[in-house]
Amino acid sequence: MHPMLKPALRRAWRGRNTVQFGVTPAHAVTLGPMDIATGSFLELLDGTRGLSMLREEARALDLSDRHVDVLMARLTAAGLLDDPKAGGPEAEALRRRAQAMDRQRPDAASLSVVHPTPGSGLRRLAARRATRVQVRGAGRVGASIAAVLSASGVGLVDVLDGGRTEPWDIAPGGLPAAAVGERRDTAARQLVRRSATDGAPRATETAAGGPVGGEPPLSLVVVAPRDGLSVYAPDPGTAAPWIASGTPHLYAGVIEATGVVGPLVLPGGTGCAGCLALHRAERDPQWPRMLTQWRSGRRTTVPACDLGLATAVAGLAAAHALSFLDGELPASTGARWEAALPMLDWRADRLGPHTDCSCGAAGQTEGELTPAAGATQDTMAG
Repeated sequence: MHPMLKPALRRAWRGRNTVQFGVTPAHAVTLGPMDIATGSFLELLDGTRGLSMLREEARALDLSDRHVDVLMARLTAAGLLDDPKAGGPEAEALRRRAQAMDRQRPDAASLSVVHPTPGSGLRRLAARRATRVQVRGAGRVGASIAAVLSASGVGLVDVLDGGRTEPWDIAPGGLPAAAVGERRDTAARQLVRRSATDGAPRATETAAGGPVGGEPPLSLVVVAPRDGLSVYAPDPGTAAPWIASGTPHLYAGVIEATGVVGPLVLPGGTGCAGCLALHRAERDPQWPRMLTQWRSGRRTTVPACDLGLATAVAGLAAAHALSFLDGELPASTGARWEAALPMLDWRADRLGPHTDCSCGAAGQTEGELTPAAGATQDTMAG
């Protein structure tokens, strides 16, 4: 092991004998009491020395081997140590791809903060290359989500949509102005390829909406249609194949002047589109009647989709998708987040399983989400 203090966490002395690692309460840790010699030893934890060399240099500072071992154990327990050589063969393969690694250093640094075990952040970043995500929709929201996922290292990104790109589909992080008039799916595949860190992540070619043979199974479907009604009131029939196959899916979009992220549906474990429809019908008996009217006919007007709101929704949805792919349960799991212009006050609404829904989630115990914690105090003998 070549211990290294996580460079993503900024250090500051809280006083003469206490050091704080990290700025925000979610990840900040304090260490103390800290004497001058131990403070000087921390400067040596830069990943260039093994434990034997560190012990040798510690002796020159009049620090015993036991002191070093105790310090290292507490730094490790507090999630403050990383190892530039850890993470396994997949992480090492990513390190050798210099172009991809240079582009994803900020992502790796972020993951090192979120996942405390040395090497676990880079291991998760490397693991994204084995995942496949399908984004259904290539408008202002969907195309931007696909681009972010590709740039974040997701191995395969499918984008499904029909028709041709319109001027109002264009967004700074999504389809470019040059794509106007092109098939939306073709333009989206090109966007995914351009966004990839080293050319490896790409959009899969599809025939009649089906994946090419030999591709990995879907890790996640992101439902981000250009018509936000399909997110605000999703059709249970559309989601039925994902429920049957156990495919997780996340809804995201903009309807009128309201942004929606979630729910992330874990089939058989959380509420689904069918549960949402049943709950709404119970609260408002007239809802099914109105929904039928809204869904009937073909809209000829351009949908209201504020660019700033669409970009915010795309960013939040992509972050939730990546959190899930990295092995966590984001706050959209079994819940939907909404924000309406002009206040943009994001609010969460829990979506519980409905006992009359055929998805089978009712009665199951959903995984609990751990709220962000405050700064953790770690006491260190000087």
